[in-house]
Amino acid sequence: MGAQAKVYKRRIKSVSATKKITKAMEMIAASRVVKAQRRVAASTPYATELTRAVGAVAKGSTTQHALTTESENPTRAAVLLITSDRGLAGGYSSNVIKAAEELTERLTREGKEVDAYIVGRKGVAYYSFRERKVTESWGGFTDSPTYADAKKIAGPLIEAVLKATAEGGVDELHIVFTEFVSMLTQTPVQDRLLPLSLQETAEEQEKKGEILPLFDFEPSAEDVLDALLPRYVEARIYNALLQAAASKHAATRRAMKSATDNADELIKSLTRLANAARQADITQEISEIVGGASALADASAGSD
Repeated sequence: MGAQAKVYKRRIKSVSATKKITKAMEMIAASRVVKAQRRVAASTPYATELTRAVGAVAKGSTTQHALTTESENPTRAAVLLITSDRGLAGGYSSNVIKAAEELTERLTREGKEVDAYIVGRKGVAYYSFRERKVTESWGGFTDSPTYADAKKIAGPLIEAVLKATAEGGVDELHIVFTEFVSMLTQTPVQDRLLPLSLQETAEEQEKKGEILPLFDFEPSAEDVLDALLPRYVEARIYNALLQAAASKHAATRRAMKSATDNADELIKSLTRLANAARQADITQEISEIVGGASALADASAGSD
């Protein structure tokens, strides 16, 4: 076998080994995204109904609660960015980071100082590379988050909102994550969690034809809100983590399928080149044999 054909054979072997890896990763991501979809479907109704309930309770009372009261002059906002711990997911992390950058720029133009809270090593690496301050970060669980993870994240965020104008306090809480729409579509979302917009909640209920109930609070409206609002933040963050995890697995599956398909095409191309090189070697060997035989025949004829 000629030198060029050997090079093609080595490359085919290398690409085939890579193809096995990407195919395995595609199958793993496909199995994980199905489980993640189920968890999203299970958590979304709870988060939606809890948001509706908190909005109804807040609107049905006259209590001025820190987590529902708009600041007259907001100067500081917290942005929770949810990215991935790992790569090999196409533009998943870069797209949600871009959405967070757009939100940060908008808040800055409004005269608000932004505190960054980041979930996922990809987001932390992005900010670290640009030497930008991160107030707090979490990682190591983005592929399969639990409610305990959401509770751990929600704690310092709620504390920052409760501090309000005090040192380290914020007036608003925003979250940026990737919403799972389908296996083919995952959309970066910017959402404000706090203060809870009571007007938007009421408008949504009116559109659905729901009648706003009247409430009696025991022991008091403030105590009810104190109990409900942390659960609201935890549930919304948990649902966002699950949405992000499902989106990441879908993006990984799509990226690995593309890599596997590209490997197939490259193997076909290299196989054609290897065959052409082998045929050229065979043709050259035949030519050399025929030339040698002809030379021997001519030498024999001359000696006669």
